[in-house]
Amino acid sequence: MKILIKRIGFLISVIVFLSMTMMGCDRNNNENPESIYNDFITENVIIVVIDGPRFSESWGDSTYANIPRTKNDLSPIGVINASFYNNGVTYTNNGHSALTTGNYQEIDNTGLETPYFPSLFQYWRHAKSASKNKSWVITSKDKLHVLSNCIYPGWNGKHSPAINCGIGEDGSGGYRHDSITYNRTMDILSSHHPNLTLINFREPDYSGHKNDWAGYIQGIKDTDEYIYKIWSFIENDPIYSGKTTLIVTNDHGRHLDGVENGFISHGCDCLGCKKINFLAIGPDFKENVVFDNPREITDISATVAHLLNFQMPTSNGSIMHELFK
Repeated sequence: MKILIKRIGFLISVIVFLSMTMMGCDRNNNENPESIYNDFITENVIIVVIDGPRFSESWGDSTYANIPRTKNDLSPIGVINASFYNNGVTYTNNGHSALTTGNYQEIDNTGLETPYFPSLFQYWRHAKSASKNKSWVITSKDKLHVLSNCIYPGWNGKHSPAINCGIGEDGSGGYRHDSITYNRTMDILSSHHPNLTLINFREPDYSGHKNDWAGYIQGIKDTDEYIYKIWSFIENDPIYSGKTTLIVTNDHGRHLDGVENGFISHGCDCLGCKKINFLAIGPDFKENVVFDNPREITDISATVAHLLNFQMPTSNGSIMHELFK
């Protein structure tokens, strides 16, 4: 009954949106109609999603023991938001869908359902008339291949990014190890130099669900190192250097200690599940700044669209103007 009510609410929001669109209303344009005329240095955006670390074991730990690269090497040249949230359903596909479309949606978490609204990849490709290999979704979890498409009228099957997801690389075969995803990422970035990329690492979520605390902590440390290596590649690549923005976040957190299953699982409205990390580094962003004003995962797509000068009329996100110099 609870799920039915949520789905009815979602359908009502879609109907309201379509009515607004027919009347000429545009949520992104109403907020900042001149956004497509901004002259930024950034030409490429890479978004890395670390699957499921709890804030208390990452940026919320004052020792930063599990994220030394983020703390010591990356945060001094970037922007941290310590009040960043997934205010929708705190499961993997829901969180990723909210990030890529700018809308919270009840969506099947096993990869059997495609997001309703078009993604930032589809809008970007359409706006720039870009070839498919200039935008990529690269994920350890095969089920996230659904991020490449939508069911929105007129957009289904159009302007999709290239994918490399799961063991089969085509969105099949199950989850693969993050080291494989890292290697695939390096190959794709080196050979295609896409302008818009999303990368998902399955850890530490994978080890958390196995009730493996040591593996969970190691997963946070490993992904911290992958992020550093990706940024080092960006800085040393002649095509990417000086023209690329890196955004790092999570799709969800995990239950608080004391909640049933604790760190093992997630999916509720507790602060542990909703509070996530956010780091942004790029030529148009401030440096060595920590913000504490509440923002949410749906704001990422709106900010990327603003940065790369294209519009996302179906996004409910807000541009994070405070990030910019």
